[in-house]
Amino acid sequence: MRGRRLSRRDWLRMASRVAAGVSLEFAGLSSLQAAVGQGFGVVVGQETGSSAERTTALLNGDPTRYRFTPQEDAFLEELEQACFQFFWDEVNPSTGLVKDRSQAAGPDSRNVASIAATGFGLTALCIADHRGWQEPRAIRERVTTTLRFVESRVPQAHGFFCHFLNIQNGERVLQSEVSSIDTAIFICGVLTCAAYFDDIEIRSLANRIYQRIDWNWLLHGDKTLSMGWTPEHGFIRSRWDSYSELMMVYLLGLGSSATAMSKQSWDAWTRPYFEFNGVRYIGSHAPLFVHQYSHAWFDFRGKRDKYADYFTNSMVATKVHKLWCLELSREFPDYAEDMWGITASDSARGYAVWGGPPAMGRIDGSIVPCAAGGSLAFLPEEAVRVLRNIREKYEQRVWRRYGFVDAFNPLTNWYSPDVIGIDVGITLLMAENARSGFVWEQFMKNEAARNGMARAGFHAVTPAEAVAPPKLPVPNGYPIFVMH
Repeated sequence: MRGRRLSRRDWLRMASRVAAGVSLEFAGLSSLQAAVGQGFGVVVGQETGSSAERTTALLNGDPTRYRFTPQEDAFLEELEQACFQFFWDEVNPSTGLVKDRSQAAGPDSRNVASIAATGFGLTALCIADHRGWQEPRAIRERVTTTLRFVESRVPQAHGFFCHFLNIQNGERVLQSEVSSIDTAIFICGVLTCAAYFDDIEIRSLANRIYQRIDWNWLLHGDKTLSMGWTPEHGFIRSRWDSYSELMMVYLLGLGSSATAMSKQSWDAWTRPYFEFNGVRYIGSHAPLFVHQYSHAWFDFRGKRDKYADYFTNSMVATKVHKLWCLELSREFPDYAEDMWGITASDSARGYAVWGGPPAMGRIDGSIVPCAAGGSLAFLPEEAVRVLRNIREKYEQRVWRRYGFVDAFNPLTNWYSPDVIGIDVGITLLMAENARSGFVWEQFMKNEAARNGMARAGFHAVTPAEAVAPPKLPVPNGYPIFVMH
């Protein structure tokens, strides 16, 4: 809900609904590569010539093995510090609440905070302390101020918070919904602080904020969660019932010791197959960020449940997105090997829920830096190449106090004047994870995070799973969304 104040429930309602529900078996990364090489696995159908070669090249490489060059690491250090500056500057120091958006050049007078941006901000404070970007006492005071204020002053319903808040007093604004996903993002930040800071008060506040959430309330008599609730209209009809950024919500609910959800809720949401140029993966009619957000905190590397290896799946989905952008270059010549990435962002026409494949929104050649930024853990070499190229080519227009502007279009000479908190946040967290794994390491110290994954059925990828190809063909009657 930025620009036009479009909520996730609204764009999900606008997007095509998907309904499918059988297991998708993704084995480990080594089996993915083996499957590609043998012409089966995630590559389906008969490809010939350059198409087959391109797909094989697309899926080669293990992102966890990549090491940034000194020049790349120095660039990412500068980018991360610029992103952190947003979370340090664009906050009310008395409440700790972080702005939803701001001018990219620096502070402005807008006073709408986002509970999700505040969650990213809490995690940013941990990174900054770890990296030595601010004085440790000031960082710890900012964390404590935020947790105290949210725990005692910010209105909540059964532990869930409103999406948008007045930055001065924490009151609901813009008639925003009590949001399950935005609360989950905030809680991930809260738990990161609880794990990182050896501080009794921080851990006590974090525990109270997390444990008072009644996860079953938003189930509202169903197996899947409602996206939220408003006092005017009650429960939102749209539900978290198909693959998206939803994994963090269910895993937090499963990990709670107070009002834990049942595992049947994890099993209830569908995992649809999508296929692009012969590459098959679990996907969604939604922008690229759905493959990123849960991975910013939960460490899915080397783990799987009975349905999928979600880290590998996000890697594949990101590679498919890159290939799709390259194919769009026939219409929009700015897209190239080192210039790609479209996800929900600002546009010349306002806030746009766009991306693909399949294409959604009015694609016009715009570049969204956080698409590559949020992909750093999945495609480190390719993503950092894009980000460095954007800066080198368009620095005077795209690089500001808080790093990259939210989006720009080199074909029309349009450049967003703003940055958006959650877009800055996903870039910062995934850059740090790609460099050091720090956020994953700290967040997964939480018993709740480990319990949530264990109760969902996650286990380490076994040697047998690492060599077995994904199960094909798809059962008769099961829909596959094939994109060309």
